[in-house]
Amino acid sequence: MGEFELIARHFTRKSRRALLGVGDDCALWQPRPGTQLAVSSDMLVAGRHFFDDVDPFALGHKALAVNLSDLAACGAKPLAFTLALALPSVDDPWLSRFSAGLLALADAHDCELIGGDTTRGPLNICITVLGETEGGALLRSGAKVGDDVYVSGQLGDAHLALRALQGQLSLPEPLLAWARQRLERPEPRVALGLALRGVASAAIDVSDGLIGDLGHVLKACGVGATLHTQALEALLGLKQHELWGQAPAHLQVLDAVLAGGDDYELAFTASPEAREAVEQASARSATAVHRIGRIERQPGLRLVDPQGGSVDHRLRAFDHFA
Repeated sequence: MGEFELIARHFTRKSRRALLGVGDDCALWQPRPGTQLAVSSDMLVAGRHFFDDVDPFALGHKALAVNLSDLAACGAKPLAFTLALALPSVDDPWLSRFSAGLLALADAHDCELIGGDTTRGPLNICITVLGETEGGALLRSGAKVGDDVYVSGQLGDAHLALRALQGQLSLPEPLLAWARQRLERPEPRVALGLALRGVASAAIDVSDGLIGDLGHVLKACGVGATLHTQALEALLGLKQHELWGQAPAHLQVLDAVLAGGDDYELAFTASPEAREAVEQASARSATAVHRIGRIERQPGLRLVDPQGGSVDHRLRAFDHFA
C-alpha cells in the first residue's frame, strides 16, 4: 500500500465545515466573525510517550485527546485538526485500529480531520488542533490573590500505571488495569473548559504534574499558592484509596497526585464569589471539581497538613529535558 492509498483508506473523509480539507496542499478554514482561533500542537513519540504493546485504538484516542485537553484549558470549542504520522512500515490492521480510535474521539467532539502528512520513519504522531473561542480565551495569566484553586476529576492513576509498567511499582492486577486505562485513554475536559468561560480567572491542563503545571500559572501571574493535603485526597482515583495511608504506598500515591503526569485534568482558579458558578459549571459539564487551595501574594507553592503545619514535599513535575 502506498502513501496516498494509506491516506485515502484510513484518514480521508468528506469535509463538513472546512472550505477545503484533505487532498490539497493546504486546508482552508474560515473563522466566524467575532471569534478567535486557538491552535495547539502535541507530539507522541514511540518509546517516550507510549509502550510498544499499546492498543492502537487507545493510541489514536490519546493522540487527539492530549490536544483537545489544551483547547479545554483555553475554553475553546474544537473545530478541526491535522495529523502528521511517521510509520516504520504500513501495517493495515494497526492503521485501522489507530484511525478508528482517533476518529471516534474526533466525532465525539465534532472535530474534523482536514489534512496532514505521512512519511516512513520511527513511529511518531504529531497533531495540530484548531479551536474557537468567543469573548476571550481562558489564559494562565489571570489568577489573582485570594482566588480559589481547583482541579477537575482525579489525579495520579496514570502515573501509577506508568511506574508499574516500568517495573518501579507493584500494583494489584485490577488496580493496574484501571490505572492503565487512565494512562492510555484520558478524557479531555472540553465541556468543563467551555462551561468555565467567564467563571475561571486562569486555567491550565494537568499534563506534566499538578505541581509543575500549577507552577506555570503562578509564574505567569506573579503569585503563590497554598494547597491543603487533606483536600488532595479527594483527587485520588477511587481505586487508589486502597493504597492511601499505607506507608510507603502513601508517599507513592502523594507523589503520583502532585507530580505525576498524563492526567489531562484541568487546574483552574476562580474568585471565592464564583464558587456557585463553579459548581454550576461542574454540573453542566458532568465533571467533578475539587477546591484544593488558595492563591496568595507570597511567591511559591506550599503544602499544609490538616493541622496547618507545613509539608516538605520536594517533588518535581515531569520535564522532557531535565
